[in-house]
Amino acid sequence: MSPRPASRARPAAAPALKRLEQLCTLARRHAPLRTAVVHPVDSVSLFGALEAQRAGLIRPVFIGPEKRIRTAARRSHLELTGHTVIDTEHSHAAAERAVQMARHGEVDAIMKGALHTDELMHAVVDPEQGLRTERRVSHVFAIDAPHYPRLLFITDAAVNIYPSLEDKRDIVQNAIDLAHALGVRTPKVAILSAVELVTPKIKSTLDAAALCKMADRGQITGAVLDGPLAFDNAVSRAAAATKSIISGVAGRADIFVVPDLEAGNMLAKQLEYLAGAELAGIVLGARVPIMLTSRADDARARLASCALAVLFARQQPARLSAPA
Repeated sequence: MSPRPASRARPAAAPALKRLEQLCTLARRHAPLRTAVVHPVDSVSLFGALEAQRAGLIRPVFIGPEKRIRTAARRSHLELTGHTVIDTEHSHAAAERAVQMARHGEVDAIMKGALHTDELMHAVVDPEQGLRTERRVSHVFAIDAPHYPRLLFITDAAVNIYPSLEDKRDIVQNAIDLAHALGVRTPKVAILSAVELVTPKIKSTLDAAALCKMADRGQITGAVLDGPLAFDNAVSRAAAATKSIISGVAGRADIFVVPDLEAGNMLAKQLEYLAGAELAGIVLGARVPIMLTSRADDARARLASCALAVLFARQQPARLSAPA
């Protein structure tokens, strides 16, 4: 009977999840970000912003219907004395005002409150009054998975639904820039698909091959790319060796680029709910970092998302410019 493949071996117990906490510690070395908290009319978004302030990560400016914000604070026994509250008529106006403040340099970051992601992002990507740059806006999850030896990044699982090859170039570069800001000097990028061979039957394999060649030509910089790679080969050297894959990325990837939002969203949530991973996320490619916090996020995830924004903004203040 043949021995069980090494690729299926698992540690007896998961190590403590501390990488996101370490990000918060690093972020506290910098000045807190002036952050527009958009439409925080419920206890969850108010509490998250105030906790991030107490942790020394942000200085919140609450934007939305003032009466509803203060009512939510009172019902939740949260104190807003001394905090700036900018009154707007509704959530759409709050998103527009936050974007306007970011355009004028009055805030350094934006945090989503109790409004839909699409509503906030519509204001962010507005071609005339938004925060667009030469880059495509994209989302990056930073994930601390118990059985993986390093922080891993998944992109894009929240903003771009079915990205084109051109979109994916920016998605990859945004993730690389975030990894750099967190101290990963030369991140290893796995372009994921269902198989490891390039085939015209699966578009994501063609995109993977093209992205790797774009990196060879200097259209993507600051990282080592390989793909297509199936997920098992991206995370397991033994799995890659079984298929005779010779790669500097396979089994040791930092960044995982998914084919589309559906695949990325399912992968991130499977890691969270089945593997006990902790997640934080941030939107990049705009003039300021954007924290798309979710009602399901706990306090640790919200703080870690703020830490990502701080580390990115403070280490790359002039990396992105507005389009001509």
